[in-house]
Amino acid sequence: MNPNNLSIEAIDDKQFHEQGSQLLHSIELALEAADEELDLDLDLERQGGNVINIRFRDKSVIVINTQPPLHEIWVAAKSGGYHYRWAGTMNQPLWLDTKTGRELLSDLSQFATAQAGKDITFALKKN
Repeated sequence: MNPNNLSIEAIDDKQFHEQGSQLLHSIELALEAADEELDLDLDLERQGGNVINIRFRDKSVIVINTQPPLHEIWVAAKSGGYHYRWAGTMNQPLWLDTKTGRELLSDLSQFATAQAGKDITFALKKN
């Protein structure tokens, strides 16, 4: 399932929380920059620390949330629902879709671009 053939480093609950928080923070930063640069008129809402709701101009929504018991990130977009499981290392975080094996930030870029009507790209930022 790992396209880069990296060895997967098991993570505990604390590491999942750290990696999930870093991922959500990176997503927020990318959205804020894209909104400012492209005038997307996004409504970005963080709920309970582990959920991001992104409302687009056309009123469509993308929801991203961490699922601590499963060590997964779930994404709900116009195109469907997706579950991403940890498949990386602490130095090279990677989240892959449990069905397709596709990478989370690449998929999220496609989902957001489709819903915003303008190119949005996500990348993981180091704290």
